[in-house]
Amino acid sequence: MLLVAGNRAFNAWVQRTELPVTLAETSTEVRDRNGALLRAYPVGSGIWRLAVHPDQVDPDYLSMLVRYEDKRFWTHAGVDPTAMLRAAAQALWNFRAVSGGSTLTMQVARLLEDGSTGRWAGKLRQVRLALALERRLSKQQILTLYLTHAPYGGNLEGIRAATLAWFGKEPKRLTASQSALLVALPQSPERRRPDRAPDLARAARDRVLSRMARQGMIDADEMQMAQGEAMPRKMLPFAQLAPHLGDRMRAADPETQRFDLTIDAAVQARMEQLLRDATRQQGERLSAAMVVADYQTGEVLASVGSPGYRDSRRLGFVDMTQALRSPGSTLKPLIYGLAIDEGLVHPETLIHDGPVNFDGYAPQNFDGAFRGDLRVREALQLSLNIPVVKLTNELGAPRIMSALRRAGVAPKLPGGVPGLAIALGGVGVTLQDLVQLYAGLAAGGQGPALSLRLDEVRAQQGRLMSDVAAWQLMDILRGLAPPQGARAGVLAYKTGTSYGHRDAWALGWDGRHVIGVWMGRADGTPVPGVFGGSLAAPVLFEAFGRLKPDFEPLPPPPPATLIVSSAELPRPLRRFRPRGAAFDGPSDAPQLLFPPDGARLSLQDGPLTLKLRGGATPFLVLANGRPVIQGQHLREFEIPNPGRGFSALVVVDGDGRSARATVRLD
Repeated sequence: MLLVAGNRAFNAWVQRTELPVTLAETSTEVRDRNGALLRAYPVGSGIWRLAVHPDQVDPDYLSMLVRYEDKRFWTHAGVDPTAMLRAAAQALWNFRAVSGGSTLTMQVARLLEDGSTGRWAGKLRQVRLALALERRLSKQQILTLYLTHAPYGGNLEGIRAATLAWFGKEPKRLTASQSALLVALPQSPERRRPDRAPDLARAARDRVLSRMARQGMIDADEMQMAQGEAMPRKMLPFAQLAPHLGDRMRAADPETQRFDLTIDAAVQARMEQLLRDATRQQGERLSAAMVVADYQTGEVLASVGSPGYRDSRRLGFVDMTQALRSPGSTLKPLIYGLAIDEGLVHPETLIHDGPVNFDGYAPQNFDGAFRGDLRVREALQLSLNIPVVKLTNELGAPRIMSALRRAGVAPKLPGGVPGLAIALGGVGVTLQDLVQLYAGLAAGGQGPALSLRLDEVRAQQGRLMSDVAAWQLMDILRGLAPPQGARAGVLAYKTGTSYGHRDAWALGWDGRHVIGVWMGRADGTPVPGVFGGSLAAPVLFEAFGRLKPDFEPLPPPPPATLIVSSAELPRPLRRFRPRGAAFDGPSDAPQLLFPPDGARLSLQDGPLTLKLRGGATPFLVLANGRPVIQGQHLREFEIPNPGRGFSALVVVDGDGRSARATVRLD
């Protein structure tokens, strides 16, 4: 009866035990598409404590841990009487503590309460708590608590934090030497830190290996090899790939502990290094950003917000993939694509590049020159301003804004009302927005919404244009001359430079991927001499080179594509004219009778005589892109000598039609 009563009282005593909180806070983790750690955030007081399950840990380490610390862990009820009696007998015989009798469960109890192991009261509390834990948790749960809370030196708690900091890897596969060190460290984590006390750490590791050899877990050769393995010399920093993206994910969803992203850690690391290399020689204030995406799936493979997250000189903490900036000329492909889809122009349509005025708005080309009649293909490849503004005027600025929103872009207007200046960058967009736009162009006029999380529901953006218009746009852009040393014709791309040289852009795609690059200063101040073609374009091509071994081929034209020369086009498409303009046949177009194209003349220093036929007065004459005579009503007149060498002469009549000739003057 006394035994029964004592047992009931003991069980009641254990049952009344108040358990400490067992659901401890663990670090928020950001992982890539393959589960690799991109970034982790420490918990309170800067502790690194990462969530873990025994299935994620090397089974040989777990076996070594149990054999060394608590060989009857799987069978006892929280306290191992045999171990405690052995420890007591050894202490009496040696007049000091020789070995401990604590079980892994008792160690978990101490870790949860951060209690002492030396005093009898503390030990009794651990016994009581260990018995209570065993009754309320499974062995796997108790082992998980140990693997989560065990200290490994400094601010490291848990096996995953330990292996990442000491060995730079997850605990799934460990060597015998690494396992033995991790078994020994929690017994005295500060005194045995391998970076501060390598001799003590080595001795503790070797003792574990010797006991494992005596118990037959490893043989003598394995022990000697493990004991000869080098110890870690320093604590490695935790991964910090895509730090800006991790911050965004955490800010948007602070309750989530693990974010599984579409990012590829290897690609992200290569692109971050590329931007560091690209900005190193460009001044300490220059920043850069990049987004890499698979436009067939919409998955973002890399998102680099700056060359250095902690580089204060470059304001590296600012995520430039999300900053509103002027896109410069990078919206021109959209406008040309819409015009092609609308039937206003064809890539081989002639369009006039000359002075224009739209109710007081008189755009100029970047170099201040005019080129007269040229094909739409050439106008886009040369990134001329006047032709694209003409098309914008015909399409209507609100329609272009609507197309941007259909593409998944969130444009911001300085004044609220869209005007013709949006064609030249007069609107705020982000780099991620532009990559979304170009993904739609690359995917045949309609692409998937870009996704950053693996658990996102995939969606399609609205259709921008027909697949024919999108292919013709791609065919134009792949004709741009590549940066020096790069292959031609493998990438459809466009560069841009915003007003005042504040932003340099390059965006392009091949048969599978789209990449966007921005370079400039994060504070928006000008960078003199910066151009998208010279600064950002080489980075774009290098990014494709680091993404994969070779470019993937661009697609063939859709069956309905009209591939003809200018002369073979239907008459309305041979020359761009606004819809309201009357159509004039080619017979009355101006003709430059003298000098003929290709002529070589000797003028000394005198003027050059021009003779015209046809056309409507008044005439405008351009020499090498610059006006030399305006308002001319005669068909034979003189112009100032353009100077020695080759000169391009363009005559524009009152209806906007033109004639040209290239001559050599001696």
